[in-house]
Parts: sequence; structure tokens; C-alpha cells
Amino acid sequence: METTRRNFLGTMGVAASALAASRDGKTGAPAAGSRLYVAVVTPCDSRGRFDDGTYRDLMPFFKDHGVDGVLVLGSTGEFPSFSVAERKKVAETALKHRAGLEMIVQVGTPNLPETLELLNHAQANGADQVLCIPPFYFKNPKTEGLTKYYSQVLEAAKIPVNLYHYPAMSAVPITPELLHSLEHYPNLAGIKDSTGNATSYAAMVKEFPKLNIMTGTENNLPAALAAGKGAILVSANLFPRQAAGCFEAQRKGQDVAAAYAKLREANALARVQGGGGAPAIKFAFTAHGFRESYVRPPEVDLTAEQKAQLQPRLAQIKALA
Repeated sequence: METTRRNFLGTMGVAASALAASRDGKTGAPAAGSRLYVAVVTPCDSRGRFDDGTYRDLMPFFKDHGVDGVLVLGSTGEFPSFSVAERKKVAETALKHRAGLEMIVQVGTPNLPETLELLNHAQANGADQVLCIPPFYFKNPKTEGLTKYYSQVLEAAKIPVNLYHYPAMSAVPITPELLHSLEHYPNLAGIKDSTGNATSYAAMVKEFPKLNIMTGTENNLPAALAAGKGAILVSANLFPRQAAGCFEAQRKGQDVAAAYAKLREANALARVQGGGGAPAIKFAFTAHGFRESYVRPPEVDLTAEQKAQLQPRLAQIKALA
């Protein structure tokens, strides 16, 4: 029997939170409410091999600096550059050495069989939630086709599922029409909105108040906090304390503006001319005592000139830890 939209939106959040709460023995923390997740990089050595030792050591670093959880193999984690077998190894490393953090694993691929394989692997190994990007080879697919795709994901999932809205990369948006077609699934937890579009973010929050519309960009962080939503942030790699400070201010009922300004100021330290993102983070992590790591093609590492721009700021980055 189909559930009405109103009944679904009234019960979905409770059901999804209950699913995640059943894993509290692993995380020791609730999954509901405004939560901060790191969109963590995936460290690799100079030959492109996954550096499991560095990855393992990142987890307690994040935990000690106030982060609630980690997104494994998101876009900043270069998920399309790893095979299915490698993605399983990366996920296993994070889940085994989670250090009390909540864990979201990105399981989406361009095809349903591998997506379901990674979903089953994630939940069998203790993931608290999953994130699932749409199948991203075929552009402009019909909502009917996406509904069939995600229906099978949601039916196979025993943990909360978040959809990944990043059309600049996937070219397949998560539309309100698609969300409405799936809203009868109680384990549809929310989305990660990485568009950075303030207007569409606000509209999504208003139309789906019970879904956790997590922002994937810092510019929408104040709006997410005001709405009681979570965030999955790239900047929390190098500046977890400053990112966590925004959530701490919100939880204490304080104005987040001052904390948010500190995060924006800190984040500017990791920008270099013509570069940034995962390559800059992997180099700048040396400020926190981690080995330098490298990206996989088609991404490119920082040039010598870019590293020279960033080098003088490493002491400032370290001081902010």
C-alpha cells in the first residue's frame, strides 16, 4: 500500500534516524540533526597506490578536532578513479578505523549492479549511511528511469540512503520530481547538495522539510545550520576545528557568523592560483604531520610553483589545528 506524502514526511526522519541509531554501538553519537561530515580525500602514494596507513590515521585526527563523521569516496575522495575492488578496500579501511565517527560511504556508479554491490558491501561492513550519485554516463535520463534505478537501491538498503545532487559533475540532477517519486521509501534520508546555489537549496529545504538536505558547499552552510540540516564539507579536511566551530555555535544557540567567518578565513589559506581541491589538500596535509599524498589521473597534482605558493602558509594551517 502506498504511503501518502504527508505521512511519509512525518515518519521518514524518525525511521531513518532509527536505522542509524541502531548503529550507535559503533559511533556513540546520534545521526539526526545538524551533523558535520568531512568530504575526505583518498590518500595515494606517488605511484597512485591507495595509502591505507595515512587514511587510517586521518580518522582520529578528525574525531579529535570535533567532526561528527566522514564521507568516504565522495568527489573529493576521487571515487570515479578507483575500481570497485579498490573502493571496497578504501571503505573497509575507513570503517575498521572509524575512531567513533559516523560513516557515510558513496556507493554510486554508472550502473546498477556495481552500485548494489558497493551498497551491500558498505552496509555489511558497518556503514551508518550511504550516499549515491546518479548513474552519470547517460545525460538527461527520464525521471521514470531514475526512479527505477533508485527504487532498487532503496529496496536493497538496510541503512539510510542519501542522493547526491551534483549536476556540475554528474550532469544528472536530483530534482524535486524525482524526490517525490521516491518519498514513500522510509529509508530515503536526504540529499547532498553540492550545487552551491543558494536559491535552489532554500527551495529544496522548504519543499522537503523532513529530509536532511545537507549542503556540500560552505556558502550554504549558514542556511543549512539555520534549518537544522547537516553538511559535508571539503574544508573540514584541513580545518576541521573551524568547521566544527560553526556547528558548536549553532548547538549552543549562538550566532554562527563569527565562527563562519573564521572558517572562511582559514579556507582561504589552502587556495593557490590555478589549483585547489584534493591536490592542494593532499599537499597541505603535511602541515598536520601526515605524509604528502597524490591524486590519480585525470586529476593533476600541484605544480612546483603552486606548492611554492602554499608552502609559506603551512605553518598558519598547522597553527589552526
